[in-house]
Amino acid sequence: MKCQLLSLLCALWCALPSYAEAPEVSMLICGPGSNIYELEGHAGLLIDHPEYGQFVVNWGVFDFNSPNFVYRFVKGETDYMAAACSAESFLDAYRRQGRYVLKADLALDSVQAEKVTELVVDNLKPENRVYRYNYVYDNCATRPVDIIEQAVGDTLRLDLAMGYGAGMSSFRDVMRMHHASYPWYQFGIDTALGSGIDKPVTLREMRFAPTMLGGMLPLAFLPDGSPLVKHVEYVVGDVQDNPVLPPTPWYLTPLFWGWMVAGVALWTCMLQLGGEPAFGRWFDTVYFSLMGLEGLVLTFLIFISTHEATSPNWLYLWLNPLCFIGAAAPWLKRGKRLEICYQSVNFALLIGLTVIFLLGIQSPNPSFWPLVLASALRALTNIYSSCRKNVRTAR
Repeated sequence: MKCQLLSLLCALWCALPSYAEAPEVSMLICGPGSNIYELEGHAGLLIDHPEYGQFVVNWGVFDFNSPNFVYRFVKGETDYMAAACSAESFLDAYRRQGRYVLKADLALDSVQAEKVTELVVDNLKPENRVYRYNYVYDNCATRPVDIIEQAVGDTLRLDLAMGYGAGMSSFRDVMRMHHASYPWYQFGIDTALGSGIDKPVTLREMRFAPTMLGGMLPLAFLPDGSPLVKHVEYVVGDVQDNPVLPPTPWYLTPLFWGWMVAGVALWTCMLQLGGEPAFGRWFDTVYFSLMGLEGLVLTFLIFISTHEATSPNWLYLWLNPLCFIGAAAPWLKRGKRLEICYQSVNFALLIGLTVIFLLGIQSPNPSFWPLVLASALRALTNIYSSCRKNVRTAR
C-alpha cells in the first residue's frame, strides 16, 4: 500500500510543470535612434526557453526589396512582419548604434510563459508572420502586449508615473514630443495626417510609442492585481544613451521660414498696392504652384491611400489642386475674373480652416499660421487690386 501511494505521488510530481524549466519572458524597450522611423524607439519580446533557447521576437521588420515597396507603403499597404533572432545579435545591433535597451522581466507563471511561447511560435510561421502595420494601433509595441494579454486571458492595467506624459492629450501630441528635434519631420506629419490623430488618446493607446510603453511597464499590473514586472534593468547602455539630433537652430525651423514667406508676401502686397504688380505675379506663380503640388499629394493621401490617419484632412481647404488657378490666372489675358473668383473662394476657405484650427478639430503645425496668413494676404490683395482696376476701367 505504501509503495503504491509513493508511486502515485511520484507520478503526480512528474506531471506538475517544472518551474526550473519554465520559460522566462521579458519585454525589451529600445531607445530612440537618429532615423525618422526610430524616433519613438522600438520594442521586442525576449524569450528564454529550455527547448528553443534565448531569442528575441521583433514585429518591426519590413522588406525594402519587395515589389513596389515605396508606392505600396505610401498608399497604405504597409506590410510588416514578425521575425526572430538571437538575443545577442539583437542587443549587439543597439550597442553599435549607441541606443539603450531596457529589459523588463515579466512575472508570468509557467503556464502563462509557455502560452506566450506558443503564440509567438505560431505567429512566426510563414503564413502568419506578415501583418498590416498601423502607426498607432498595430505596431512593434502593441503586438507583444497583445500576445501577453492573450496568454494571461485579460487586459493589463497600464499606468504612467505622475507627470510623465503630461500635456499629451492626442496621438499628435505624443508624436510631437518624440519629434521635438526633428521639426521638419513633424511638419510633414502635420501636413500629411489629418484630424484622426487629434482625437483624445487614452493612457492605454499611448503604448503605441515604445518609449511610452517603457514608462508604463514598471507600473503595470496583471489582471489579478499583481505586478506585471518583477525586475527592470538596462542591458545595453542607459537612458542617457540617445543618439537623436540636437534641437534644430531657430533659423532652420519651418516656423522661421514660414514667417519669412509671410514677410515676403506682405512686401509683395505693398509693392502691388503701390502700382508694381509684376513681382506679385511672379510670387503668386511660385507660391501657389507649391501649394498646388502639395494639394496633389494630399489628394493622393486622402482619396487613394488607405492610411487610416490621412483622412479627413482639413488642410485640403487650403492645400488643393485649385491653387494652380492662383498661379496661372495672373498671366492670362482674360484671367482677372477667374482670379477674383478663385481668390474669393480661397479666402473664405482660409477663414473656415482658421475656425477649425481654433476649435481644435485639427491641430496645426505652428508654421501653418504664417503660411495661411501669406495665402490670405495674397488673396485679399489680388481681390482688391482687381476690383480697383475694374472700377478705374469703368470710369
